[in-house]
Amino acid sequence: MNKKFVVCAAVIAVIIACCCLAFCGKEKHEISFDTAEVKEENISNSVTATGTIEPVTSVDVGTQVSGIVANIYVDYNSVVKKGQVIAELDKTNLQSQVNIAKANLNNALSQFTYQKANYERYETLYKKGLVSADEYETALLSYRQAQDQVKEHRESLQQAQTDLGYATISSPIDGVVLSREVEEGQTVAASFETPTLFTIAQDLTNMRVIADVDEADIGDVKEGERVSFTVDAYPDDTFSGTVTQVRQEGNTEDNVVTYEVVISAQNKDLKLKPGLTANVTIYTLDKNGVLSVPNKALRFTPTKELIGDATIKDCKGAKKVWTFNNNVFEAHAIKVGISDGINTEVLGGISKGTKVVTEIKVDQGKNIESGQPVESQQESSPFAPKGPGQNKKNKK
Repeated sequence: MNKKFVVCAAVIAVIIACCCLAFCGKEKHEISFDTAEVKEENISNSVTATGTIEPVTSVDVGTQVSGIVANIYVDYNSVVKKGQVIAELDKTNLQSQVNIAKANLNNALSQFTYQKANYERYETLYKKGLVSADEYETALLSYRQAQDQVKEHRESLQQAQTDLGYATISSPIDGVVLSREVEEGQTVAASFETPTLFTIAQDLTNMRVIADVDEADIGDVKEGERVSFTVDAYPDDTFSGTVTQVRQEGNTEDNVVTYEVVISAQNKDLKLKPGLTANVTIYTLDKNGVLSVPNKALRFTPTKELIGDATIKDCKGAKKVWTFNNNVFEAHAIKVGISDGINTEVLGGISKGTKVVTEIKVDQGKNIESGQPVESQQESSPFAPKGPGQNKKNKK
């Protein structure tokens, strides 16, 4: 009797254990998932660099003659017109050289007049046989030498007058004086190179940025690409420009090779000043209003083990996105275009407004791939600034 009771109790215990394993061993997982809408986005890749702002056209004004600066008529920021006198050198010695050249020319002209008359006289006598050929040729030689002396002194006078003209410094362009390198009374020497007296910028409303782009990025930079940049002087302002030239010569410094990229920029309010450092973003890939999906949607793939009793309806395709409706995960093969690392352009396979799954969460918000609690994260692009897309959360 006791044995039967023990056996029955053991059997009942085994049955209860099996029931517990059968009905309590499986914990029902509640599924939650994030979706994003297929919509139009601006997709862009960019290259960053630093550069220097400078005028499109600037001229260093110098002097070709040496002397003492007698008068200066302009200062920093002076607005000047082409041909306007901006400075003068002392002209005393230069005027003396002009006077000496004139005197030498007058003397040469007098000699020329005498030698010409003498030659004509000897020519007449020679034709009559009254002078020898040697005397005639000597008169002819003296006449020709007098001609050469006149030409030489005319050139000397012209040179002296030109040097005198160089003592008056005029602006070669319409513009603004950026710098003044001399003071009145200062001596400038033009013996070996032309000294710079002023720097004049033609138009400060049209500026350019000379940006140094790293050799790893220069292959993507093309003329006509959109540019935005900031300067420390106005940290809250963003300026725009366009790539106008990609220079072929590389510059090497500390084993780093960079290439100069010229960027045009409007400066109507004159905020951009020559010499400012610009933090440049060049948009090497720039498409506005293209149909796109988040890159997370392309990486998502549901697995039967973690979606509970939901159904998976797969399809063939190199790139897929998934939708969830009526407890069914359905794949859609799509054609893709460009990507900025956050969003990818959709060329076909799914329509605008469709909600695609980006990730699934189970067990109170544990991500199915890692099993770790999901935190609010924002995906960052390796190519571009922060993307505009936002995920929308649903629960099933």
